[in-house]
Amino acid sequence: MLEWDEVKLLTELGYEVYSNGAYRDPKGSFHLPRPGIPNAPFDQKFMDLTANHPKTDLPKELIDPYDVILSMDRPEVLYNNWNKIKHKRVIWRTIGQSTSSTENMLRLMRKEGLQIIRYSPKEKNIPGFLGEDALIRFYKDPEEFEGWVGDDNRPVNFSQTLKGRGASCQYDEILGALMGFPGAKVYGSGNDDLGPFNGGELPYEKMKEIMRKARVFVYGGTWPASYTLSFIEALMTGIPVVAASKKIIYKPVHENIDFYEVDEIIKNGVNGYICNSIPEMRNTIDMLLADLNTAKRISEAGRKTAIELFDRVKIAKQWKEFLG
Repeated sequence: MLEWDEVKLLTELGYEVYSNGAYRDPKGSFHLPRPGIPNAPFDQKFMDLTANHPKTDLPKELIDPYDVILSMDRPEVLYNNWNKIKHKRVIWRTIGQSTSSTENMLRLMRKEGLQIIRYSPKEKNIPGFLGEDALIRFYKDPEEFEGWVGDDNRPVNFSQTLKGRGASCQYDEILGALMGFPGAKVYGSGNDDLGPFNGGELPYEKMKEIMRKARVFVYGGTWPASYTLSFIEALMTGIPVVAASKKIIYKPVHENIDFYEVDEIIKNGVNGYICNSIPEMRNTIDMLLADLNTAKRISEAGRKTAIELFDRVKIAKQWKEFLG
């Protein structure tokens, strides 16, 4: 989903972008997680070339035509290709999965010119932090994610493979918070094992419709991300967010590192809610289901925060200034 956001934005800014990922055919000749990007260039020879090459072994013919190599993939992609690409401008775009081992793997490349674009100021807390050349947050278009009404009086969550990833995305807390509320659903792929809570994978427009109509968005985060796209989509739409706190996020199974930014973005009771336990999450959901006026107040404040931090126009300007 982030690949779509950023390929789409860079293309709209006038850059010629080839993505060696889901959007290697941006018009969508096969299943894409988001709509196609009709104005993005398509080159069949590059697609054929990369079909037989793992990302960890990029062919020279793909590297040569481009001025910038931008990676938001596993660090091994940069590590294994470094000697072939280091004469280019190479940028590592962090996406919420970096830990101390990632930073250490890229340390030599950083000394040899690797640039870094961070997505959150909380990454400064990663042990072995390699610094940054820019902080450019993920973005959403406030003209696309808008119009919350909250007339579908139920809580929802958007997560892929929630049970399979378990404590990394707060499975116990999400299911505990949703339990017993009529119509409560978890939307996303890989949730067939959630029984009646499984809402399935939604088409893009349907996903936005659900966010506009549902009364409450329950958020559990994904370790070690500071925030995720579903969080900013919800906040930008205006659906009131009931989020897990650091107390929940930093369980003993995780490193005790302060990565999580959501409970700094959300001011409890002002533009959303931060909860320390399942009962607290359930009580907050109950209150929002019963009190539409409070939900509307939280909605307006949450959307204002989203526009301040994640507005497409602001983020596009930052990309343009950085890339030149």
